[in-house]
Amino acid sequence: MSLAKKILIVLVIILVAIQFIRPARSNNNQVSGTDISKVAVFPDSVRVLIKNACYDCHSDNTVYPWYSNIQPVGWLLAGHIKEGRDNLNFSEFGEYSKRKQLDKLDAIATVIGDGIMPLPSYKMMHKNARLSTDEKNLLINWTKQATDSLSVK
Repeated sequence: MSLAKKILIVLVIILVAIQFIRPARSNNNQVSGTDISKVAVFPDSVRVLIKNACYDCHSDNTVYPWYSNIQPVGWLLAGHIKEGRDNLNFSEFGEYSKRKQLDKLDAIATVIGDGIMPLPSYKMMHKNARLSTDEKNLLINWTKQATDSLSVK
């Protein structure tokens, strides 16, 4: 057997073996009592945009695509989701201090305005996350309104 065939067989065995090493998933499909929608003014138009463009990585209600079952892609997605939740978790927004809530709202406006979020790789696979200029402006204006309403409380 040639060296190339041996290498190919080993690679196939490794690819099959890693399919059994799956990252943990969390998806409770429920709105928690600390969800941002319970803390800030949250119009339906904003809720739909945030759900489509942000919730998969920034909440406890991730909808996992079919390709998340294929490793190492699943590992990469799990890493993105963990990082996203570590930076901002809409499901836990009410647990943040008032100062942190205000900072997060400001950060949301900045990353959307600068085109940093949603991530280009996410938009490539999720057409609902491709925000128009009007949708971006709606979210940015909402963060300002939410900031004002939180500052008053």
